[in-house]
Amino acid sequence: MEPQFKAIADHALLVTFADEINEAAHAAVIALDKAIAISPPVGLIETVPALVNLLVSFDPVITDHLLVEARVRDCLQNLETQKIVGVQRHVQVCYEAPFAPDLDAVAAMTGLSTDAVIQAHLEGDFHVLMYGFSPGYAYLSGVIPDIQVPRKPAPVRDVPAGSVVIAGPQCLVTTLTMPTGWSIIGRSPTPILTGDPSHPFLFDVGDRVTFARIDLATFERLSKETAHG
Repeated sequence: MEPQFKAIADHALLVTFADEINEAAHAAVIALDKAIAISPPVGLIETVPALVNLLVSFDPVITDHLLVEARVRDCLQNLETQKIVGVQRHVQVCYEAPFAPDLDAVAAMTGLSTDAVIQAHLEGDFHVLMYGFSPGYAYLSGVIPDIQVPRKPAPVRDVPAGSVVIAGPQCLVTTLTMPTGWSIIGRSPTPILTGDPSHPFLFDVGDRVTFARIDLATFERLSKETAHG
């Protein structure tokens, strides 16, 4: 696929592989990110991979957009895009009240029972595509079409950390108390923020995530264990 290049201010270059999320475009993003790490342009500050594009940030005192683009094009010549194979991660989730305030609404929108919505979520093939928005917010692909619902017209404030939320084909587990316009279908006691500076988040891009259902009593027990270290 032929990427598009766009200058961002005076210090970055955006390389875009597609207009919508797809596996091939994301694989190309990750492959280019790795290729640039091996043979970086002069003045590189960092690369930031996203769903279908890669932001290449550089020092404008040392280099410019044209030079960086030329180096990126060199990296693209022998780009090897392979299926991303990460670590299997397991996340527990409680779908009971009061942790799933939007579960009934998702069921109504999809024409399914609440149990069917839960089962569909558990059967999703989830992969970590990127981090963004807030610390530890790992955007997961893999929500099956049967339960894909749009974002809410307006966000809800003060959504607790650990909330399992979905919107369209994506899912994430919140890590902070923040507003969200996604549908809240459960809550997880699984820590996403590790506290380890060398590996601050549970997931890496490319990891596969499996959700496991737990009841309220198990959630409370695991939450207490986590709080006490």
